[in-house]
Amino acid sequence: MIFRTLLCVLALSFTAQKSLAELPDFTEIVDSASPAVVKILVEYESENSRYQEQMEDLPESLRRFFDFRGRPPVPRDRAGMGSGFILTSDGYIVTNNHVVENARQVIVRLPDRQEFDAEVIGTDPRSDLAVLKIDAKRLPTLELASEDDIKVGQWVLAIGSPFSLDFSVTAGIVSALGRSLPTETGDNYVPFIQTDVAINPGNSGGPLFNLDGEVIGVNSQIFTRSGGSIGLSFAIPVSVVRNVVSQIQENGVVERGWLGVSIQDVDRNLAESFGLDRPRGALIAQVGRDSPAERAGLQSGDVIVAFDDEPIETSADLPHIVGLIAPGSRVEALLVRDGDEQSVTVEVGALASDQVARVDAGVSVDGSLQLLGMRVAEAEADTLADLGLSGGVVIEAVEPDSPAAEAGVRDGDILTRLGSRPISRVSDVTAAADDLAPGSSVPARLIRGRSPLFIGIRIPDGD
Repeated sequence: MIFRTLLCVLALSFTAQKSLAELPDFTEIVDSASPAVVKILVEYESENSRYQEQMEDLPESLRRFFDFRGRPPVPRDRAGMGSGFILTSDGYIVTNNHVVENARQVIVRLPDRQEFDAEVIGTDPRSDLAVLKIDAKRLPTLELASEDDIKVGQWVLAIGSPFSLDFSVTAGIVSALGRSLPTETGDNYVPFIQTDVAINPGNSGGPLFNLDGEVIGVNSQIFTRSGGSIGLSFAIPVSVVRNVVSQIQENGVVERGWLGVSIQDVDRNLAESFGLDRPRGALIAQVGRDSPAERAGLQSGDVIVAFDDEPIETSADLPHIVGLIAPGSRVEALLVRDGDEQSVTVEVGALASDQVARVDAGVSVDGSLQLLGMRVAEAEADTLADLGLSGGVVIEAVEPDSPAAEAGVRDGDILTRLGSRPISRVSDVTAAADDLAPGSSVPARLIRGRSPLFIGIRIPDGD
């Protein structure tokens, strides 16, 4: 019995030692990479500074009306900080756009405490990247990974200056890939790497490494309820970094691929109504006038399931892929239209760095019917014109617990398509009703507010 217990203890000890031996050792990466990680010190212009400048521009006769009683306040610039890394030995540095945006002065501090004034070569708010330049030679550099060969569960390492604690090292694993985090303007061009690496204010712009010591991402943001790390951090993948940084270095601005469509996800009802085997793809809710999509013949109601040989699982995948394609490239879009797959050649357009990705609509026209629990009426011509629509009917009321209500139809929505039929007037709804099969699901295109969307309405059995 004692011998058996001793064997069990030895076995557990051996297993523990083996597990510890398999854990990664980050010391070599830290030793080789740390010299090329920098701290970014930023001064932003204060409101008082701008006030002082405006005062100096006023004539003396007017300035006295705005003078403070006693001494005027001393303008103080706001300070900020972040991280970055050296990309080339002659002083090109990568960081986040939000670290240096609207900066009055940017200073780069090296690990050996040397400091350099930095010039902002270019920024790209859509990807949250910026390129700086300092006047220095023979600097240590970091290498960008050659491919996005990243897997969920792999070990990763971050170096940065959280809370001004210079050049701190944290480690964790990749939690997810292709995370979609739209910006305030609705841009969605970055398939973020999600990790559980401890990232905090000050880490922004710092590198994320794989176990080969290569940069696989640039730490950009965290999700937090407290202001500190809760294990949800997001990094810009190296494919986006390489594309954006090379364009900034060569041209000073960034152009990305542009299709000119408004898209949405495909849920179970929509997948059934469009003849898909499962929910997947990017459903085109609207095609912009004179856009690359319109010129290629793409239509509202098409579901793009692959683009440039890359599968589209969710609508967020499409802008991630299109944004990295060089403008002017001709690529194949695989789509489902009226239940059939077909391939369409698209010449990708260019979306400049300062251009807003927006879809334009059509023109105008005029407009009680009860169907699927929704009461529709002719839409006012002025309403349609204001929305840029060539037709449509207004949904005046939706009955509770009806098929329309369960699908998410709301009072005030404008119905522009039901099934495969475009809807311009109430009479079109009557004609569309003849095509509705009991037990099936039918796609309905709505305008809600000023945004188009598709929903799937399930037709009750026996209706």
